[in-house]
Amino acid sequence: MRNSKIVSLQEAVRRSGLKDGMTISFHHHFRGGDRVVNMVVDCLAEMGFKDLHLAASSLSDVHAPLIEHIKAGVISRISTSGLRGALADAVSHGLLKEPVVFRSHGGRGSAIAKGELKIDVAFLGASASDELGNACGVPRSDKAKSICGSLGYALPDARYASHVIVLTDDLVPYPNLPAGIRGADVESVVVVDSVGDSSKISAGAIRDSKNPRDILLAKQAAKVIIYSGYFNDGFSIQTGTGGASLAAVKYIREEMISRGIKASFALGGITAHMVKLHEEGLIGKLIDVQSFDKVAAQSIASDTSHIEVSAVEYASGEHSGSATHALDIVILSALEVDTSFNVNVLVGSDGIIRGAIGGHQDTAQDSALSIIVVPLLRGRIPCVVPKLTTLITPGTSVDVVVTEYGIAVNPSRPEIAEKLKEAGLNIVDIKDLAKKAESIIGTPDPLPFGDKVVGIVMNRDGSVLDKIYNIR
Repeated sequence: MRNSKIVSLQEAVRRSGLKDGMTISFHHHFRGGDRVVNMVVDCLAEMGFKDLHLAASSLSDVHAPLIEHIKAGVISRISTSGLRGALADAVSHGLLKEPVVFRSHGGRGSAIAKGELKIDVAFLGASASDELGNACGVPRSDKAKSICGSLGYALPDARYASHVIVLTDDLVPYPNLPAGIRGADVESVVVVDSVGDSSKISAGAIRDSKNPRDILLAKQAAKVIIYSGYFNDGFSIQTGTGGASLAAVKYIREEMISRGIKASFALGGITAHMVKLHEEGLIGKLIDVQSFDKVAAQSIASDTSHIEVSAVEYASGEHSGSATHALDIVILSALEVDTSFNVNVLVGSDGIIRGAIGGHQDTAQDSALSIIVVPLLRGRIPCVVPKLTTLITPGTSVDVVVTEYGIAVNPSRPEIAEKLKEAGLNIVDIKDLAKKAESIIGTPDPLPFGDKVVGIVMNRDGSVLDKIYNIR
């Protein structure tokens, strides 16, 4: 008899040997359109499981239904890179008995590979799979329902989890190759109506902007790159997904064409902006751990120079071959930067968790030039402050902070400051930026933190960076 792995979700769970207290994992490549996490946890609740540790690469607004499962005792612990929406708000107010463990994408990959984050059963959504579990994030038939592109954050789970279940909404004939998730790592395949809404993979943090302030920040960030000494033929780059970061790509592109410069590779979460530069011949290869929009997802399906990598290959600090070790320039955003160049991207000015570590720590530490692009103020909220709400990326990894009121260069990088001054850029002391913000809005009232730890922030090396306390 043909050895198909296709079973129902309930049967796949039974075969997995899942028990109360074990760790289950998920990826977030469908972002705001994900349907796998809620579907699976609903099923596990119906089957009577309790005290499970949910280890997702990230969680977002769509996962608000987990609140009721936490209250019911189905989920007792969470490990993730980020939390957003109602779930994050509830956690910030003390919903969980144990603190959420936050890791960067590279840190999570390392923890899984080393067995520090031991996954008992991984539930991995895929846009296409064959009956043996060879699975991918791109369509492979005319009946395809979804696309998410790279499955980079699912690949460590697929390789190291004790038991792997692939969920797909498009079962295709064997062999579904090439495939990121290989059938040899998969125990069961579950066919479902939908693994995710692909129209929402670009929701949330990814945005183009016509805001004049974002455009100004983008131009300044581009100038920092151009005059930094790292803007040479064959340079490599990663950009964030905020409006200013994406807009900066436009100005870098113009200068690349003008100077006849090409980039060797672009890294990280790949967007349509990077695909365009690649198709124009301005970027040699796209190294993609997460496709941030449909254009990028379609590109990885057809372009052999657009390459899927796992989170370990992307950004593990302990993997000698991870791509971040070869990264020249990274542009990153922030919620807050303090006068020691430390960065917060996870906890809002109100003390509520509302973001994700992502690859922030990883790329800032490994890149030759890390640039943080942040407005001095967001409304009445200061973004350059004397002291952070929560430490996510240590200032020792940050080289330049770009604001609309000037550019601050870490004192540890005097050679960069000198080059930017010679180019006529407005170089300022970061302490003066914090004073400027305070002069405009005054000193904010202390946040009403309680004494319960609701989150633990890990550094990418596995050490504890900070603790997040509940908001009363």
